[in-house]
Amino acid sequence: MVQQLPQWDLKDLYPSMDSPELKKDMATVQAGALRFETHYKGKLLTASADEFARSIEEYEKLNETLARLDAYSYMLHSTNMNDPEISAFYQNVQEKSNDISSKMLFFELELNSLTDDQLGQKLTSPNVQKYEPWIKNVRAARDHKLPENMEKLLHDKSISSSASWIRLFDETMAGLRFNIGGKKLTEPEAVAKMSDPDINVRHEACAEINRVMKENMPVFSLITNTLAKDKQIEDQWRGYERPVSARNIENQVEDEVVDALVESVVQSHADISHRYYELKAQWLGVDHLDYSDRNAPIPDLPEKKYSWEEAKKIVLAAYNEFSPQMAEIGKKFFDNNWIDVAPKEGKEGGAYAHPTVPSAHPYLMLNFMGTSNDVMTLAHELGHGVHQYLAREQGLLKSNTPITLAETASIFGEMMTFKYMLKHEKDPKQRFAMLAEKTGSMINSSIRQIAFHRFETEVHTARRTEGELSAERLNKIWTKTQNDALGPAVINDDKSEAMWATVPHLIHTPFYVYGYAFGDCLVNSLYKVYEDGKVDDFSNKYMQMLAKGGSERHQKMLKPFGLDASKPDFWKKGLNVVKGFVDELEVLTDQLGMNKRKQSEFKNENNVKKQISACDLKQIKTAQSR
Repeated sequence: MVQQLPQWDLKDLYPSMDSPELKKDMATVQAGALRFETHYKGKLLTASADEFARSIEEYEKLNETLARLDAYSYMLHSTNMNDPEISAFYQNVQEKSNDISSKMLFFELELNSLTDDQLGQKLTSPNVQKYEPWIKNVRAARDHKLPENMEKLLHDKSISSSASWIRLFDETMAGLRFNIGGKKLTEPEAVAKMSDPDINVRHEACAEINRVMKENMPVFSLITNTLAKDKQIEDQWRGYERPVSARNIENQVEDEVVDALVESVVQSHADISHRYYELKAQWLGVDHLDYSDRNAPIPDLPEKKYSWEEAKKIVLAAYNEFSPQMAEIGKKFFDNNWIDVAPKEGKEGGAYAHPTVPSAHPYLMLNFMGTSNDVMTLAHELGHGVHQYLAREQGLLKSNTPITLAETASIFGEMMTFKYMLKHEKDPKQRFAMLAEKTGSMINSSIRQIAFHRFETEVHTARRTEGELSAERLNKIWTKTQNDALGPAVINDDKSEAMWATVPHLIHTPFYVYGYAFGDCLVNSLYKVYEDGKVDDFSNKYMQMLAKGGSERHQKMLKPFGLDASKPDFWKKGLNVVKGFVDELEVLTDQLGMNKRKQSEFKNENNVKKQISACDLKQIKTAQSR
């Protein structure tokens, strides 16, 4: 019997894309933005503290309506990309929202133009003080802001420049089909085949994905080159020396902290990922892994499949064990259709959690196919969802959480679920398989994401110095950075060189990906504190941290847990957790007899001995007959 997978109900945002409610909101925010511009433009400096507070409140209210319209159109489009009517609706909302927000562009520019003393006078109002964290975040990038006419030009053109190229990428990916096993599959379905127990299916899937991506490479390389050039132009005008710096400011993290993270991960390659993939080659009984074998299940163990109900039950039970409040919030997503699960044609690949607006609630999007990795993805996205739900209390302007802390919440949700599943699994070999899969997942979240980060850093740097990059040049950068991370046990060559084009974050949000590694290493340290029981009332303090949204920087948020990401050894502590898993897998490989390569060598050696013995016996009999 085919299980019924939930589809989300977007009616909490709008009843439909042509509903009176949506049309009313669009008209209201259009008129409101015009009034806002007329009333406040050029007047922030002379405004009283109370007037200044009212201007921020109005600004937040207008932006919440815009965010509701944007969220609804995006989520509708992301699950129906092949529908031309919905695509046109999505584009029209984006264009109208862009025009409306253009009228309010002056506000943050004028806020940045205030001196510290002038701002201090405004902060005498308690109603301004509650927005102080948001004001600090806005002013963090003030040295890189341009005159208003330039900012307005860049803002207005974004809808026909970067946004259009991103839409082209999404709709192209949604339209691709991959012929695997005689079936035409979507991209999420094809990628799932690269984790199939059958080596032939994995290799066929990888070859087909690589072939289709190469076939469409003129489009993907043009998109990548154009977006990299677009970013270069804007970075130069804004005075950013490095391609990553703008993202770091938005993430409320210093360049040197990210550099320390990257350096620590690169230094760990030999001790973590290279060793892990060498072990995996032993488990599979091969000298080298193909690129498509990285996520292969452990052989001779039945692959566990999970129904949707089982996955839901596991994740909620794990959440409840840590915090009943967390499970109670998580349950809302299932009970109220805040989640879209089934893969289908025209649906965006991967998964995401969308915060929408504080006056509504978050939504989750998955492509669930019943693997253990899908259970982890549910735990991951639900972690985001709980975080976003709690942070709503901060209001729109303060609820937005930087990537670095947002990924902490999701990866913590994964870790809780993994530990729960491991505790309840009694079969030693299944426990081994779970540990092996989790270690591979952590390597994907930390080491491979930093490899993605190094790929895009090199691409953006080369685009600045070399001009447009050919598809071959992009493929070579990918192969080099992947080989550094994966090590000599993995064959990464022309059969997988086009895989970079399947990574949507490189297109959607440049320099997003290091946030996964940041979150993974941070969670490893945070979870170690939790397990060691060194912090009283840990779960409540953790939930309080999530509820703060973007109102505090990571240094202050982590202080109650005795952690400091600016310390040189912080990242090594997190990476040592992954190293410890690899150490444990090395021991278990021998204890459980999981080295298939050694077994094969032993078998071959015995066969040779038998052949020699048979040969010797034949010679003896021949000599006796003489």
